Amino acid sequence: MPQLPLFIGDGSRPIAWRDGRVVSLGDFRRDVAAIAAALPRGESVVNLCDDRYYFLAAYAAALSAKRTSLLPPSRVEQVVCEVERANPGTCRVDDARVESILRGDAQDGAVEHTLSGDFTAMIGYTSGSTGQPKANAKRWRAVHGTNACNAAAARRALRIADADPAWIVATVPPQHMYGTELSVLLPLIGGMAVHSGRPLFVADIAAALEELPSPRVLVSTPIHLRAIVESGQPFPAASLVISATAPLSQSLACAVETRLRAPLLEMFGSTETCVIATRRTALEQAWHAYEGISLTPQGETTLVEAPWFAEAVVLQDAIELDGSERFIVRGRHSDMIEVAGKRASLSDLTQRVLAIDGVQDAVVFQPETREAKSIVRVAALVVAPTLSAREILEALAVSVDPAFVPRPLVLVDSLPRNELGKLPRSALTDLLKRSH
Repeated sequence: MPQLPLFIGDGSRPIAWRDGRVVSLGDFRRDVAAIAAALPRGESVVNLCDDRYYFLAAYAAALSAKRTSLLPPSRVEQVVCEVERANPGTCRVDDARVESILRGDAQDGAVEHTLSGDFTAMIGYTSGSTGQPKANAKRWRAVHGTNACNAAAARRALRIADADPAWIVATVPPQHMYGTELSVLLPLIGGMAVHSGRPLFVADIAAALEELPSPRVLVSTPIHLRAIVESGQPFPAASLVISATAPLSQSLACAVETRLRAPLLEMFGSTETCVIATRRTALEQAWHAYEGISLTPQGETTLVEAPWFAEAVVLQDAIELDGSERFIVRGRHSDMIEVAGKRASLSDLTQRVLAIDGVQDAVVFQPETREAKSIVRVAALVVAPTLSAREILEALAVSVDPAFVPRPLVLVDSLPRNELGKLPRSALTDLLKRSH
């Protein structure tokens, strides 16, 4: 298996923005060498860093030391312990540990510049929104393959040359595969640079963007983008907005483009496949598959193949091909429900609830039942301070078949979204039980 680079560019190119200044690749490599020298012996590293620069440096240090990075779906202690038990010989790295290493008398050490394409660079975990989180190993060859596609897509949207830098602000955690791809790998092997923070509130996101030179890329999620659109706060222009983790409506995409004065590129993929397609959601419904991606519809699933995959991956989404590289997503198998011979999509039902004036947030889902022959039903949790449940149900009755009108529909103060804006199924079930 050929060796592939661990870093892209010369020592002078920017890789990060931290504490109001540019961090060069040369300075970054020195930090990586210090962290790699301080890692205890072991097979893998659980990277719990919240500071994005520390995460990036610890991630590169693990690679240089030939350790696999473990990216838990949550930093809750029980979840981290479960990941450690499944991967013996693991050490933890967090912000305090990295800061201690870099502030101390760092050991002089060499840093690797290449890595075998066959090396397992990281193990990511699904979010748990459709069940229990599952581990997914990524070889360095696969990491390089998907990163090249992501970098090319971003630069096309920015209309800049392959070697030109771009500056990233991300609201998503680096431990999630989307966050890793767009805010860790693009700086490391995509020739871009990233802000060290992870701003969550609108004012903080605006301040982080304002700090950076152009072109500026905001990597975010629908939940954060909606907050930006609905806030009355002044907001700097971006050069590009990238969104993933949940479906983005065309109306919200248009509003984001107007608010941030930049095109919005939505990305499609999964933890199993990484990003495989993009679309300009404000202008189109169809997705454009990356060059090299092969999609084969198989009823309610899709077989995905790519030259950088170790093997074909089954995606739990039904698609309809529209030419050789375009496709439309028709729904996810777990998203489809059937009642009395009729079928409906839970995500479509959710969008219909969200479209009602006065609804701030909502989710429609199918509660678990222990009775094998029980009637299929759907429930809804809705945040709508100015509406009653009856008013929402009456509005839904205009466009939703009676078989799929949510019962119960429960009004709540907020939904149990995680740091990605996703809704773990277990959290929804618990909230419904407590509220109904």
